[in-house]
Amino acid sequence: MDKVKVGILGLGRWGMNHLEAFCSLGQVEVVAVCDKSPEKLELAGQKYRIKQLYSNEDDLILNDDIDLISVVTFESQHLEPTLKALRSGKHVLVEKPVTTRPEEAREMQAAAADSGKLLLPGHLLRFDPRYAAIKEAIQSGKVGTPVSMYMKRARENFLFDTFKRVHTVYELMIHDIDLAIWYAGCRVKKVKAYGRTVSDSSSPEVLWANLEFENGAIAVLHSNWMTPDAAGIEIADAIEVIGQSGTAHFESSLSGLHIWDGGGRLTPDMNIHVNLHGQTIGSLREQLTYICRCIAQGEEPSVISFADAVHGVEVADAIVTSCEKGQEIVLGEAML
Repeated sequence: MDKVKVGILGLGRWGMNHLEAFCSLGQVEVVAVCDKSPEKLELAGQKYRIKQLYSNEDDLILNDDIDLISVVTFESQHLEPTLKALRSGKHVLVEKPVTTRPEEAREMQAAAADSGKLLLPGHLLRFDPRYAAIKEAIQSGKVGTPVSMYMKRARENFLFDTFKRVHTVYELMIHDIDLAIWYAGCRVKKVKAYGRTVSDSSSPEVLWANLEFENGAIAVLHSNWMTPDAAGIEIADAIEVIGQSGTAHFESSLSGLHIWDGGGRLTPDMNIHVNLHGQTIGSLREQLTYICRCIAQGEEPSVISFADAVHGVEVADAIVTSCEKGQEIVLGEAML
């Protein structure tokens, strides 16, 4: 395979980032995009010279020129295009959360097994050098098997107006659920979670979850949308992994780039998706590079796992249930 030919479904903010990152890869050709907005399609066509512009997802999915479809639509709209794309012989990248319903995640997984095509979750933090280095330190024995994990993920308050459309566990905490599963190397067996709201939203602005793994490891996850907008800190994340032989940790807002000017302080993210010197860099690009290399070389991915993503949705669902019922949830038991 000379180049992996890509189609992108959804041109929201993150979908446009997918488009920009894919177009920066020499081994990739973006042949088509799809969105209901004529303005976004026109922008994609003009800026990235995409000729096949669709407003109907079926036209994209049935395009025989495409090897990989990147599904970057709203969370509730992932299932049908993913199933259609797999059944039409396409590999599929599904942005996180792959869904907000465990039964849908399992349906996607079964469809991928039937199709023989790759189904890949968009958990890009596995490609962030900082988080990947912790995984390597776990595997090499420098940190060793995790005993205790703490992960915090905080975002500016104004973003909550956009992302409160689903529970906070699916927009923020899902990243750390995936990392905790990756680091522990086994499944979660128990969950106890706490959510607090400061508005009239059904989604909590502050969320805490305690996870107990099958191997005895424990994790505390904390996600919130409470960073004041005026603070100028885009991302305030922290992690500490205590293993049997060492500890790994970092705190992003203290070690990242700071810009001070007349308007105050700005701490922009420089790790996820950045355009520098006309070139896209960051963990999104690294993830897409890896996925396209696996497709081009006919390899099964070892860094990312849709089975882990399915379990992550099951854990997220248990967290929502624990918040609602105020009790510990044992995974695998009926949540009555």
